[in-house]
Amino acid sequence: MRGEAAGSRRHTAILPWRATTAGESLDSAVALLRQRALPLLAVAAVLAAGEQVLLTRLRSAAFALNPPFYFPDHFNFGSWWQILATGVASEVGIITVLGAFAGAAAGPALLGRPASHGAVVRRTRMVWALLFAILLAAVAWPAAYFGLAGVIVLYALTGLVTPVLTLDRPGNPFVALGRSVMLSARGGLRAGRVRILGYLTWLGIRGALGLGWIAVGDLLAYNFLGESWLDWAVPIAWAVANTVAYAALACLDAVLLVEARIRTEGLDIALNRSRARGEDEAETLVAM
Repeated sequence: MRGEAAGSRRHTAILPWRATTAGESLDSAVALLRQRALPLLAVAAVLAAGEQVLLTRLRSAAFALNPPFYFPDHFNFGSWWQILATGVASEVGIITVLGAFAGAAAGPALLGRPASHGAVVRRTRMVWALLFAILLAAVAWPAAYFGLAGVIVLYALTGLVTPVLTLDRPGNPFVALGRSVMLSARGGLRAGRVRILGYLTWLGIRGALGLGWIAVGDLLAYNFLGESWLDWAVPIAWAVANTVAYAALACLDAVLLVEARIRTEGLDIALNRSRARGEDEAETLVAM
């Protein structure tokens, strides 16, 4: 049977078939990223670089002399806040796009089945993923601009949209929105809370990478290159830091979807039943 044939080609699963702690979910996300590092980091690098080009141009237009790149200027706080909202919205959109690939990769990672990067890409439903990314980014901008509370709620509840799209594979793609909210809210917003925890964790890491690299470079190179070197060094430093963070956060979304389904829908039980019967476990992953 198909399940038996797949079993003969089964590798060690990198995602556990059980409910996990927040720390274990973060570890599983890193494991998934390591397995799919090449495509995830390549796409994340392009998107992160584009984001920095956009933000750098906005900063250059808003601040005439030696603009503060990441801290508010008391003479022009309004412009700085608009740029901050743009950055938050772009992050939401980028992570949403990457979540489509991470969700498609989570299936083979959970079942321990080999799958090429190309095979995973073909399951990403990229047109719909881009549509959801644009939609969520468009909502995130005013939510961030008119107070960060709105974008925090948005981030907590909608992170599973594209993983649902490519792992659960609903016939109606818009079902992914409602399913993301439902799964994220279950258990006292457990998935949503872990997603925010993951964001804050990676915010600290990329802050250390971005600002730390700039501080060291400024200390060593200021006397040789002058202040103008910051105009290109700051965007590069943050693009590199964001590349890894965005890919890892997308993997965390896929892991949280799997964990939420195991914790609240008994996915592990269904998979074990399918395996015992010699059925195709991949069909069990599709949420009916």
